[in-house]
Amino acid sequence: MQPLEGKRILITGGTGSLGKVLVRRLLSAELGRPAQITVFSRDEAKQHYMRLEYLQRQAATDEVIYRNFQELLSFRIGDVRDFHSVSVALRGADVVFNAAALKQVPTCEYFPFEAVRTNIMGAENIVRAIREHDLNVETVIGISTDKACKPVNVMGMTKALQERVFISANIDSARTRYVCVRYGNVLASRGSVIPLFHDQIRSGGPVTITTPEMTRFLLSLNEAVDTVFAALQHAQPGETFIPRAPAARVVDIAEVLINGRDIETKIVGIRPGEKTHEIMVSEEEISRTVERDAYYAIQPILPELQTLNAMEPTLTQEFSSADSLMPIAALRQLLEARRLMVEHSQNGHSLETELLR
Repeated sequence: MQPLEGKRILITGGTGSLGKVLVRRLLSAELGRPAQITVFSRDEAKQHYMRLEYLQRQAATDEVIYRNFQELLSFRIGDVRDFHSVSVALRGADVVFNAAALKQVPTCEYFPFEAVRTNIMGAENIVRAIREHDLNVETVIGISTDKACKPVNVMGMTKALQERVFISANIDSARTRYVCVRYGNVLASRGSVIPLFHDQIRSGGPVTITTPEMTRFLLSLNEAVDTVFAALQHAQPGETFIPRAPAARVVDIAEVLINGRDIETKIVGIRPGEKTHEIMVSEEEISRTVERDAYYAIQPILPELQTLNAMEPTLTQEFSSADSLMPIAALRQLLEARRLMVEHSQNGHSLETELLR
């Protein structure tokens, strides 16, 4: 039997870039047909337009919400910061994907406690609700980021603590398995560099690059969901799954997207809180990291949760985007294969929307 057959699924932050692709993949029933998928978020407008897309309607008045809770894909207004709304949303859920986050690095720097409330207290509200209400949730998957590894900014610090909140929850969890996924730059997600470069190229430039040394992992939204599904199927309690993604220099990405046009590039300097290289496995984590097919799995830091006592180290150095960079030709082929070389279509759809469809 497939792992999600007949399951009731809750996705916090489900109207975001990852959430939309995750919902589409869940509706395709590739891991089984769920009994219900609930998108839990605080933005009613995003929920409305996502519902219209699901119903294949261009526009509608409010009556489309009337049978919401009878639909395969349902929507619930709420906030992971609020224990009461989290508790209500979790009732009856079998699997939880926690994608709710404050993830914009500068925003988190200016409003650090807001990041704490969403990224840390939101995770704790999920754990607390399951524990205090004795809920029969089978699996909770925390969606984390490379910035949680050796964090230098508030977003990464709060995500690192979110990972630890979920990992430690396994200690006294009789029914629920808590696991995490950690990945780097997602192509075509909101705020990522490729849509920014396309906008700048359409405007005639310049294409702004923070520093010539900067490197990034390259992962599509579908590959991010692949990582989530791999963790769902194979992760042991407390493990963190990481995709073995390729990496490239940002200046090379800009060169491929400019594609010989007369567009200037401009070095503008590294932004506050920004890393030159993405790191997904730190030196400290190397000794606890094993290979799982196309992924690395980091064993939990807590000895009580470790399942492999005598491990041969998989890595000899940290897993960084600075290593094994793609040459220009391979990068060009990769971006073309993912349809990210196509600029905004004439009807105003974004790269993200084109990728989702």
